[in-house]
Amino acid sequence: MLIFENDYSMAWAAYGIAALGCLLVWFRMTRPLWRWLREPLRLLVAVLLATPTIVDAERELFAPAIAITALDILLDVGHNAWRAVADLALYGFIAFVLYLILAGVRWLFERRRAHRGEPAQPAEADGRTLRERLADGERFDGPRASFGGAGRSRVEPRL
Repeated sequence: MLIFENDYSMAWAAYGIAALGCLLVWFRMTRPLWRWLREPLRLLVAVLLATPTIVDAERELFAPAIAITALDILLDVGHNAWRAVADLALYGFIAFVLYLILAGVRWLFERRRAHRGEPAQPAEADGRTLRERLADGERFDGPRASFGGAGRSRVEPRL
């Protein structure tokens, strides 16, 4: 059993587990989206859930920035909302700049790989059946795999 120093550590552990669960659900919900839309949305939710903000500077107590913002706005209980929004904006800006740099580098690599390794003839243009391809000595790794590295294969039964 985990032993926590105080309630503060236990509260952060509970929040971390809940935030991870929310993030996993969000990843599942955004799975069918286009990649260039899905990744920024996932990053946005990760920043919203993982950004801490300081609540008590003397005791160095932190809390989730999204929770502090919501509580300060809805219940009008404190004056930490602007600090929390500033932390969210700062961490969000840093995360999106890093994402844009990494996405640009990935795009360049994908573009270079696509120009360098284009197949001479796509698999869809090949009208041969699976039996004919296997007879020619090509390897088959499953219905979603490719023959000879040339895209997706078409598997049809012959009657």
